[in-house]
Order: sequence, then C-alpha cells, then structure tokens
Amino acid sequence: QVQLVESGGGLVQPGGSLRLSCAAAGSDFSLFPLAWYRQAPEKQRELVASITNVGKTNYADSVKGRFTISRDNANNTMYLQMNSLKPEDTAVYYCKLSRYGQGYWGQGTLVTVAS
Repeated sequence: QVQLVESGGGLVQPGGSLRLSCAAAGSDFSLFPLAWYRQAPEKQRELVASITNVGKTNYADSVKGRFTISRDNANNTMYLQMNSLKPEDTAVYYCKLSRYGQGYWGQGTLVTVAS
C-alpha cells in the first residue's frame, strides 16, 4: 500500500531548469530505493536516475552531469533537479519505489522542453 505523487513538471526553454518532486505515503519511505523514470512519446520507459536508502545514486548517461536525484526521508519526498534541459528530455517523468520486489509508480508529470 504505497501512493506516490509527482509534481513540478511544465514547459521550459532549452537550457532551463526544473525540479521535480515525488511525495510518498503508505510506507516507511526511508527504507526503500527510489528512482525516476521517463517516457517520451512513442518510446519505451527508461530509467533516468536511482537512489538507495542510504543515498547512493546512479544516472543514465544521457543525463549525467545535468540531473541530480536526492531524497528527504524526513518528509517522504524525492527530488529530481534538472538543469541544462534539452528538447530530448521532453517526456512524462515517473517516480518509483521498490518494496520487497514490488514496484510502485506515481501517475507521472509532464516535462516539455521547447522554445
């Protein structure tokens, strides 16, 4: 029983920045690994970044150096800071919590990068 809600998406110009948030309820957030995924139009969902319960991070090559994943366990919130955005970053972004082999997903938030 886990509920995840993403927010912070919107329209941004190339080179701009956005910060996405994922708020969780229904679980002890601090115990579990988290991740951000994205799905562009007519493409498969792909892993963008992940973070363990102790803060170890990993990034897709396409976003490394531009995006930063973080978590605030006290507030049951995960973040994705996105800088130097490119049109190819346009996608619906989803947060995911992994709990005992089960993945839980949010509803997604749309990020559009365009002039």
